[in-house]
Order: sequence, then structure tokens, then C-alpha cells
Amino acid sequence: MEALINPEILRWARSRARISAGTLAKSIGTAEDNVLAWEDGAKRPSFNQAMNYAHHTHIPFGYLYLAKPPVEDLPLPDLRTVNGREPSYSLALRDTIRWAMERQDWYRSWLTSQGYEKNQVVGILSINDGIPAVVVSMREKLGIPEMPKRGTFDDYFTKLVQSIENIGILVMRNSIVNNNTSRPLSVDEFRGFAMSDALAPVIFVNTADCPEARLFTLIHELTHIWIGKSGVSDAEPQTHNREEIFCNAVAAELLAPEREFRIAWKHFEDWRDNLPFITRTFHVSEWVIARRALTLGFISQADYSNFIGSKIAAHKARNKDGAPPYSRLQTGRISKTLAKAVASEALSGRMLFRDASRLMGIKPHKISEYSKKELGF
Repeated sequence: MEALINPEILRWARSRARISAGTLAKSIGTAEDNVLAWEDGAKRPSFNQAMNYAHHTHIPFGYLYLAKPPVEDLPLPDLRTVNGREPSYSLALRDTIRWAMERQDWYRSWLTSQGYEKNQVVGILSINDGIPAVVVSMREKLGIPEMPKRGTFDDYFTKLVQSIENIGILVMRNSIVNNNTSRPLSVDEFRGFAMSDALAPVIFVNTADCPEARLFTLIHELTHIWIGKSGVSDAEPQTHNREEIFCNAVAAELLAPEREFRIAWKHFEDWRDNLPFITRTFHVSEWVIARRALTLGFISQADYSNFIGSKIAAHKARNKDGAPPYSRLQTGRISKTLAKAVASEALSGRMLFRDASRLMGIKPHKISEYSKKELGF
């Protein structure tokens, strides 16, 4: 049976998904000529073929019968540098933003039901207040001294996430769309985003990025929350966006204060000889040190790009074994704070387990076990 669908929607869906006709045809199990004929209106797909088309382009099947493509506005400004990338958000990024927004909406409603009115750090300062003021404010609210004893940069990242969540900001971390391992996120497209909200602010960190870079992204996005500005970022040092320049500068100063950094830096023939000592001094990654050295003029853009390129190559070639258990991974994806709120509602009977499962990504019959193991109740 033929599906009486709108060819314009087919063209829109494939363009939106950034899939070639040949790739889509292979996924559906038909010839490329057939896909092109459907999109031109010369032929009609069968009902099953139309369903497969919708599935592989990640749209609801009913969209194929619309008179014209829907308008899809996302309320997050694009703050990324160009660097030859696509000027619009990919479908994977769009779906990730919607995924985060859905959870933010639920959490906002939950906070309201609990009597909360406003998060005290959202928009507490502005760019006009200056970098030092924001750094001092962050240190005060997060409870971190100028030169804290931080252990490894992994330990420091974990502690900072906990401190950030303790002041009411959800921190979500993922490298794929929701739980779909066939839909990876691209670090070439974005490193993170911030969703500023008076009650339920959210930070998202793209964990497809090197672990060494995530710490900088975390503080960069936190700065967006501090100044009350949402946006999708790539945190590139060569950005010309005023807001991004400011967030980069705050992250750099918080993680590696300029005064102490200048004292620690030695002008070796090979600048990389600084890395062992300075990483131990500040307990941050070599990536952060290289970036700070670049912004202070100690190394060139070429030095930085070559060094980071080698880090990225090593990350891509790393052994994928040793991943954390799924339950722990899922806690990081949705944020421990959100997980606790949803689980408490489900376990108390105020929320259906199937609804909690959809938000948490944990099977309904495993929520009780998950809550004991990962959330402590």
C-alpha cells in the first residue's frame, strides 16, 4: 500500500538529518534512485518504507503528512566559532537540547512544588562586573580557595560537579543522544551548552571530548549561568564573541590564576617541559595548562593546535574498555540531583514508574535497585 505523503517533507527530513540519499537508501533497504524519486514526487514509498524513512531521519511518522515543514526554534543562542562547520545545529545536537529541556522543565515544576522560588547564583553578576569579580564569587559560592588541594584533574572535575550541583545547577554529561549509542555527539560541533533559568539552570558537557578538556568546558558553561546567559559553545580560544571571550577568561583564571601561573612558568627550549610541574601545582590537565599558556602569550597558536591535536588523536585511539557501570553512567547523564528528585517521587508513589523511567533512562523494575546503589536510598 502506497503512503500518500508530502515529498517536500521527505526532502526536509533528509536535509535536516544530514544524510545522503545513498546512505538513507541503504538503511531503508532500497535503491538510491527510489529515494530520490520519492522526494521528487515521481514515485510513492510503501507504508513500511515511509515508516522506515521517518525512523532513519528521526522524525515522527505523522510529520510526513504535514502540508509544510514545521518551524523548529530552539531558545539557545549559537555562540560557536565558525571554523568551517555547519552554521546550523545538527539533528543530534537539536535532539540533545530538547532532551535536556524536557528534564529541565520537569525539574523546574518539581522545585516549584517544593516551594523553591529562585536560584541565587543565576545572573548574579554580568560581564560588566569583570573577570575577577566573577572568579571571586564562584570561589565563594563553590567553597574553593585560590590554590585548593585538588588531587588529579579527574578528582577535581568530580568535586566541582558535586559543588555545582549543591548550589542547584544540574550538570548533565553525555557523548550520545539520550541513550542511543548509534547517535554520537560530535566535539567538532560543540563542547557544551548552558541553559540559564531563574529556578532550574542546566549545564551540559559533551563527554565525546577529551577528559582533559571537560574541566574547562564545565567552568566555561558555569560562567554562562553566573552571568545569566544561555548558549551553545565550543569554547575555542580564537573566538571573537564577547560573551565567549569572557567565559573563557573566567574559566582560565579560576583553574589557573594568572599571577601564580606566571611565577610557575619557565621559558624552556621546549615549552612542554613546563607541563609536569605546573599540572602538579594547579592539579589541572595539560590541556588547561596549554590553553592558559596560549592566552598569556607563552606559546603560539600553532604550538597549541599541534599539542591539542595530538591529545585528540590519542583520545580517539584510546581503549574503550573500562567504562563505568551503566547505572553510574546514567547518573552522570541526567545529573545526580535530578536522579534523586525523580527517584524520590517514584518511590513515594507520587509518580508512575514508567514516567520516572522515561526521565531517568532506567527500566521501571530497576529503579528501586538503582536508587539504593547509586543514590543512597
